[in-house]
Amino acid sequence: MTQLTPARVHRCRDCDGFPTVHIDTGARHRDGTRRTTPVTCRACNGTGTVLVHPSSSASVGR
Repeated sequence: MTQLTPARVHRCRDCDGFPTVHIDTGARHRDGTRRTTPVTCRACNGTGTVLVHPSSSASVGR
């Protein structure tokens, strides 16, 4: 029987895997489309994932 191996990478807690979002500024371009600004998650630096440290994953089940 096979065993599952724990994931070495987890989704970021702060952005929940959505590292870059575009926020509406309220302004519009001349053609009528909305002006947005991109914002990147500071916790994961825009990757959407965080590395699981071996020491922290070993203590989770105890």
